[in-house]
Amino acid sequence: AGSRHLLHMSFANYAAGAIMMPYGKFLGAAERYRWSIDRLCAEFGANVEQVAHRFTTLGRQGAKGIPFFMLRIDPAGNVSKRYAGERFPFSRFGGTCPRWNLHAAFQAAGQVVTQLIETPDGHRYFTVARTIERPIKTELSGGLLAIGLGCSIEHAHKLHCAEGIDLERAPVTPVGPACALCPRLDCAYRATPPAGAKLAVHEFRKTISPYPFVG
Repeated sequence: AGSRHLLHMSFANYAAGAIMMPYGKFLGAAERYRWSIDRLCAEFGANVEQVAHRFTTLGRQGAKGIPFFMLRIDPAGNVSKRYAGERFPFSRFGGTCPRWNLHAAFQAAGQVVTQLIETPDGHRYFTVARTIERPIKTELSGGLLAIGLGCSIEHAHKLHCAEGIDLERAPVTPVGPACALCPRLDCAYRATPPAGAKLAVHEFRKTISPYPFVG
């Protein structure tokens, strides 16, 4: 019963977003404003999270938007929302890669943090992160969450927040899914060994990763 109610809530939230931001009208405005979240918030009376979520639902045949992916995290890195784009390698469990500037948004509250990232399959994405206010606050929880949006690098030239960035020459940060699934060998941020990999620990040699393994 609990799962059914959760699914019902998800459909209700989707319906609310579709009513507030009708597909054709929203897609037209998004393209006109070059996917500026702030301008779309003002146009449709929505908040940042609602607009970011709506970005991920524009896959109608013949009228597709940019295939965004989206995450929502708390300051500890716990993921409370995941919406996948075309091919971004989300982990179903665990947090996100610490190399991704999604976490840096908490040190720049209210500002837009952009980053070019590359996943282990060699694909590159343009990402945007910014903080939002937690909708329900308690004495034990902080007031901020962070939203991360991203799209394939081939779409980045369409975005308002990518203006002025040299997409061909800008630094690219290698990232991965959760550490337990990431195949990257030389990563100083690795928190756990990759599942199923053979460790290659040497007693008299220090390595960049605390969990060296056989690739």
